[in-house]
Amino acid sequence: MGSWLSLAQLDIFLLATLYSLPATFSSMTFTNRTAIVTGAGRGIGKAIAEVLASKGVTVICVSKSPETCGAVAAAISAAGGKAVARPVDVSDGAAVAKVSGEIIKEFGKIDILVNNAGITRDGLLARMSDDDWNAVIQTNLTSCFHWTKHIGWPMCRNRWGRIINISSVSGIMGNAGQANYAAAKAGMIGFTKSIAKEFARRGVTSNIVAPGFIKTDMTAELSEEVQKGATALIPMQRFGEAVDIANAVAFLASEESGYITGQVFTVDGGMAM
Repeated sequence: MGSWLSLAQLDIFLLATLYSLPATFSSMTFTNRTAIVTGAGRGIGKAIAEVLASKGVTVICVSKSPETCGAVAAAISAAGGKAVARPVDVSDGAAVAKVSGEIIKEFGKIDILVNNAGITRDGLLARMSDDDWNAVIQTNLTSCFHWTKHIGWPMCRNRWGRIINISSVSGIMGNAGQANYAAAKAGMIGFTKSIAKEFARRGVTSNIVAPGFIKTDMTAELSEEVQKGATALIPMQRFGEAVDIANAVAFLASEESGYITGQVFTVDGGMAM
């Protein structure tokens, strides 16, 4: 048997390290909280699920693939956290309504909702098909409507909740070849601000985290030339890590963020400032 760790073993090792960090690195407060994280099977969603779980939050990992969200939940559990997997196609409003009801029945309440699931189908507008437009809007934006409708109102009844929607700097700046993606991400910002105004008096906050270029499977598919061009636009001259987004989400999900709502936090190395 060789000395190299498998990917699953490495995930568990890294998660165990998170759980053993000294208190000074985990001072955010979470008291018996339960979270839903969509798109939790990989990349940013996976990192968010891991960081929240490391802080004692029970995490419901949602993704379209049973294998990916199941693997993330299993690794979190193996490292000492609490997580379950709930595979669902977030673009299917009826499926989201059904699983939301099942989750609330099982867990009693949901305190934190992270709408992170998203896809890209890039292309210049002249060549963009109706299917490419609709798939991105439905998955990235309309899914937020469905999850927030079915989970946000129970939060309001409980008089406590944190809704964090993962947008993008593309939704702030626009991006050639991403009219569908940028429109969906910009729509998330308007949606989040509207929900913030509706829910504020009921103790539920609603905020946006807008990543820039982050090292994920999605950005790994970019050509070396595109990656160099993107890096030149970033004052910090590097791509971020998924955990950078996860840490911002964790703060907005914590007790300490209770007077922050309707805000957009760019985590982008200074790209959109």
